[in-house]
Amino acid sequence: MTGSTQKSTPHFNVAQLRIDLWNRLRAAVQSINPNSSDLSENRDPKGEALHLLKNLMAVESYYAFPGKNRLIRIEKALQREEYSAAYGKIVELVRQLVSDSYRSKPFINNDYEQEDRDSESGNQSSGGPRKNYFEVLFVDNLSKKEEDALRNKTSELSDDDEHLVYDITVQRSFQDALIALLVNYNIQSVVVRYAPPYYSENISELLRPFLGQILEQDYSSYSEEELGPLLGKIIKQFRPELDVYYVTDTAIQSLKDSTIKNFRRIFYRKDDIQELHLAILRGIRERYKTPFYTALKEYSKKPVGVFHAMPISRGNSVFKSRWIRDFGDFYGRNICLAETSSTSGGLDSLLQPTSSLKEAQQMAAKAYGSRETFFVTNGTSTSNKIVQQALVEPGDLVLIDRDCHKSHHYGLVLAGALPVYLDSYPIEKYSMYGAVPLHEIKETLLDLKKAGRLHKVKMLLLTNCTFDGLVYNVERVMEEILAIKPDMIFLWDEAWFAFAGFTYTYKQRTGMFNANRLYQKYRTESYRSKYKAHIESLGKDDVPLMPDPDEVKIRVYATQSTHKTLTSFRQGSMIHIWDEEFGRLASDSFQEAYMTHTSTSPNYQILASLDAGRRQVQFEGYELGEKSLELAMSIRAKIHDHPLLHKYFRVLTVKDFIPDGHRPSGLDEYYTDQGGWNRMEDAWEHDEFVLDPTKITLAVGMSGIDGDTFKNKYLMDVYNIQINKTSRNSILFMTSIGTTRGSVAYLINTLLDIAGKLEEEHRSLNTKEKEIVEKRVKSLMEDVPPLPDFSHFHASFQAVPGVPGGDIRQAYFLAYKQENCEYIPLEQCLDVMENGRKLVSTTFVIPYPPGFPVLVPGQVISKEIIRFLLALDVKEIHGYRPELGLKVFKEEALNRKKTNSAEAELQTAEKKN
Repeated sequence: MTGSTQKSTPHFNVAQLRIDLWNRLRAAVQSINPNSSDLSENRDPKGEALHLLKNLMAVESYYAFPGKNRLIRIEKALQREEYSAAYGKIVELVRQLVSDSYRSKPFINNDYEQEDRDSESGNQSSGGPRKNYFEVLFVDNLSKKEEDALRNKTSELSDDDEHLVYDITVQRSFQDALIALLVNYNIQSVVVRYAPPYYSENISELLRPFLGQILEQDYSSYSEEELGPLLGKIIKQFRPELDVYYVTDTAIQSLKDSTIKNFRRIFYRKDDIQELHLAILRGIRERYKTPFYTALKEYSKKPVGVFHAMPISRGNSVFKSRWIRDFGDFYGRNICLAETSSTSGGLDSLLQPTSSLKEAQQMAAKAYGSRETFFVTNGTSTSNKIVQQALVEPGDLVLIDRDCHKSHHYGLVLAGALPVYLDSYPIEKYSMYGAVPLHEIKETLLDLKKAGRLHKVKMLLLTNCTFDGLVYNVERVMEEILAIKPDMIFLWDEAWFAFAGFTYTYKQRTGMFNANRLYQKYRTESYRSKYKAHIESLGKDDVPLMPDPDEVKIRVYATQSTHKTLTSFRQGSMIHIWDEEFGRLASDSFQEAYMTHTSTSPNYQILASLDAGRRQVQFEGYELGEKSLELAMSIRAKIHDHPLLHKYFRVLTVKDFIPDGHRPSGLDEYYTDQGGWNRMEDAWEHDEFVLDPTKITLAVGMSGIDGDTFKNKYLMDVYNIQINKTSRNSILFMTSIGTTRGSVAYLINTLLDIAGKLEEEHRSLNTKEKEIVEKRVKSLMEDVPPLPDFSHFHASFQAVPGVPGGDIRQAYFLAYKQENCEYIPLEQCLDVMENGRKLVSTTFVIPYPPGFPVLVPGQVISKEIIRFLLALDVKEIHGYRPELGLKVFKEEALNRKKTNSAEAELQTAEKKN
């Protein structure tokens, strides 16, 4: 349930519309100020201001601040021709809205005359402790008088010493409640009182373009008594971080279990409002808790004598030094005070947590929607290895996208599992790979089933989302794969997708959300009926699309680089688990793998940042995710619309990344100059692949500059702009919860500056120089090297000849002995292959970009791979030494390996006999 703009509006979301309306109101009122010079005869600035006020009231009715009451006071001031007073109030409100200052210094005693006096005197924003302001949504068909009484009562209950401060917004219908939840980021608690009516009487035409799916949903057939519990259920799906309370007159014995579980607490009409007030504050305090961060902070305040490791602890080795005192001055004392080896005194052991870390991880599991969550302090590279070692054994088959992060390949070496590589579709024009089509995964599984190897398949490992922003239809992938192999384990590498769990559009493409969704789905009688009908409808050779509810097991793991897209120090990572078999089949092996890869001296600052970051996403993850998306869209629109930028640079669109056949929604791009913003919800719900708009790939080849040069020589060296990655002719920006409007403006100005300089340079070129530039552009944009697919493993390293699956571990360690290997210069490889020799790689060969292995140990080197490597113009290729050449196995080493393998098979057969 999320809204989006239609093509008819220039604003991406309600937040943009809201600020634009306030700024226009400010300008309109300023123009009727007697001191203003802008008094055109053809304008009616007062009428314009009153019209804008009417539009703003339609928006502000969903917010407690500024809210309709303050707008009514502005309207009355205008009617009394008190223009200066009205203008001053508008300026102050705009300042507070833009700066968010009202959230830390709120004024909610409902004495608006006192508020005006404080505002004029400057008292409102000066002095006093910072507060944490939030809003409580009351869903109840109250009169204006009843609403004012409720607001006054909750205000009276507030404590001046309490850092948690709230105001209320009252919505009188089911639809209005959904709209408020969509647009109002301040809402942290919801109180559903009695039976709300369904339809809204107040939806402005101004808002309708943003409310797509809210207006498309129709729950009007539900009775008013059913709408309250239904609203609680929808909130739990849409914004599960919120505390939801229900006030009813229904007898306890008549309340359904489904109603009870959707609400934090249920109250009755006769209960005092104070109990509800205290419950609201308690719910906020529970989310506000940061067990480990708080414990570490309290520990740092204690006077401690250190007779243990870490001289830096308490800062004594730093601040008493004459030579590294500047190090301490740079980082400050707190980081040293918080450095300790202690696991007691309120602290905890990461390897065997029993107190603050255990509670912190449990709270993270609740926030991220998992059954278990584990903190990792050395990055998702380690998280990936932990999961693989915990779940797969030597000889198990793992289906894996070939262009995944290198940690997965190394993890397979450590675990001894056999990779079955899956090829993503190529995006050759921009030297990238897309994602693995579902039909290829299923065909590979069916081939293994036909070969009698399906029982050896243990895991499907996919990257979601990819570096470049491609996102799978996670629910569909898991459902159709489970229909073939009902006990498949899924590992979703969500290193770049940690933020996705906190907005609904993104959330429905995450591993944890869909694990829970499918688990609940397969336990229902309605699913059993659909499954039975589906099986009966299949032909003899048809492959089922629905898993057997009696056999299916939901076993889903997600690894997330928290530090990449959320608040955490570098290398902060989490492993999220939704595995119904975890306790029975995996908990012991997981603990062993976790022990294997986790340091006995974990960084407490990283752990504390993971804990604090969890608090943040539970309170403002929805808001920050939406704002990050908004900023990404503004970058896309600005580059698209500006003629000079568009001449040299182009933001790649959905259709550039995803072939038509994988986009049944027909969505080609998020923004067009003819139509404005396109809705993305239908695509994100149904398409096989979607493009994350916060990953912005900018084609720069039209400028005649390759991606690596543009990144280093222009953006970084001259303008100090960091970017994510490059390809041969493109660069990748990303927005995150840390991106600011100022940084977006600086990026656009930088691109304009570069484009302006390119324009000047091109004007001064002579004919020959223009030909050189055009040739360079053609080379970058048209003469791109074809991307090679995975070839195959050499027969010596195939688990079963002719069947997918190779022993990467044996090849990896066989190369440890130098007598088994030799180097062949890259430019000689094609000639060697023409003479009939098969070249087999001994190592991972990873060019940057694109940043994934084009060769793995034991892989036969194809001519396409050699041509690709020869055509590359990148400087960084891991596993390849240009002065020596490609490292390959000697033919006699492969023959010995083949002979030894045959003898081993013979001995095994004799033992069986």
